[in-house]
Amino acid sequence: MTLIFWAAFAYVLGSIPFGLVIAKSGCNIDPRQDGSRNTGATNVARLCGMKYGIATLACDVLKGLLPVAFAASWVESGTALSLVALAAILGHVYSCFMGFKGGKAVATTVGAFLALSFWPALIAIVLCLAMVWLTGHVSMGSLTFALSLPVLMLLSGNFAYIPVALAVMVLLFWRHRENIRRLARGEENPWLKKD
Repeated sequence: MTLIFWAAFAYVLGSIPFGLVIAKSGCNIDPRQDGSRNTGATNVARLCGMKYGIATLACDVLKGLLPVAFAASWVESGTALSLVALAAILGHVYSCFMGFKGGKAVATTVGAFLALSFWPALIAIVLCLAMVWLTGHVSMGSLTFALSLPVLMLLSGNFAYIPVALAVMVLLFWRHRENIRRLARGEENPWLKKD
């Protein structure tokens, strides 16, 4: 019963479309209709400005981090806690407030795994940022983050989190499938302009 409660809480919190709320209230733009048509921080920043993108990023990270952090005192096993994390991530991707559509869930995954296993998640974030810096593409950083999660869970001995890390890796690659196609064609818009 405890797991069901926390998973439901995580899903509902994860479903809140902060990017949509922030963009609509801040600059009267629906990010689902403009730019990359995504409610994530990257698109909100492009459409409305950096401060709105940062606010979206912070909210999306927190909606992954908070339910896992709260549930940690109540849920007994690491496997169960990882399912709470997965519920928050699925809430972002399949939001009950947006007709079970949503974003790509990178920021929410960051928050959830920071709460699950801080140092391995932090290393994954550093690898992500390094890839963005090297390539100029946020999508490349996101894919690097997704790939590194299960590897880092394995190397750090967090075996209970590996199944969810693998599931999330597959999910993030699926959600970035259009980005992958554009990268392959050399058509992906860079976030950072590289000389």
